[in-house]
Amino acid sequence: MPYQARIIGILLLGLAGGILPASAEFFNLAPQPPAAKYGNILIDRLATKSGVKPVAFSHWLHRQKYTCRVCHSELEFNMKTSTTEITEAANLAGRYCGACHNGKIAFGQDRCITCHNGEIGHGEEKFAKLLLRPLVRTEYGDGIDWVASLRNGAVAPQSFLKSQAKEPPFERELSLEAEWVKFPPAVFPHKAHTDWLACSNCHPDIFNIKKKTTRHFSMPLILKGEFCGVCHVTVAFPMNDCKRCHPAMTPDSVKR
Repeated sequence: MPYQARIIGILLLGLAGGILPASAEFFNLAPQPPAAKYGNILIDRLATKSGVKPVAFSHWLHRQKYTCRVCHSELEFNMKTSTTEITEAANLAGRYCGACHNGKIAFGQDRCITCHNGEIGHGEEKFAKLLLRPLVRTEYGDGIDWVASLRNGAVAPQSFLKSQAKEPPFERELSLEAEWVKFPPAVFPHKAHTDWLACSNCHPDIFNIKKKTTRHFSMPLILKGEFCGVCHVTVAFPMNDCKRCHPAMTPDSVKR
């Protein structure tokens, strides 16, 4: 039996027997960090080379106040960590972090150690205070369903910082056929993403709709940080629960 066929058979039997409730066991996913550290990153493009500690950045801390599009569209931060050409001069000129950290919107840049601390868990004591809010909880990632929490008003982040761009509403749901036999389709809801992101965050760089193809769109590539994996590996909810994207998946639906 070909290797791929054996792997698929093992996966289907595991699901049918109820022994694979999540994808982690099959894909050998790395253990998730504690909820308070999930989505935290260290920005170190130039810091260590310049003799200072990397910048600690917490996504859950910032997304309470701003949607993803503010940083990743309006402020021009790249999606991949440590690839944006942030410099002290650019920050002092009001770009990147300096757009907010100017002593007016957020603390000023004279408090260097607050960000340049090199600690991935910096500020995690604030996470307990966050959980006192009526947030919708989930099992994976940072334990917060941010889409549902936005819709029920538990969080009300700003979508624009300086200039408000107008984008047409787009609520189409896509059904993406799975590459493995008997796996139900993945469902992609545009609205859940456009509530937080701009269209340009995904198109055309991550998903090229002009070419109208997802020929190389696969779970192995997603898990390597491509396509959905740009966010859904380290920042947005992780790939530990198959049903989150494949809602029709049940043990009965994949029995051989």
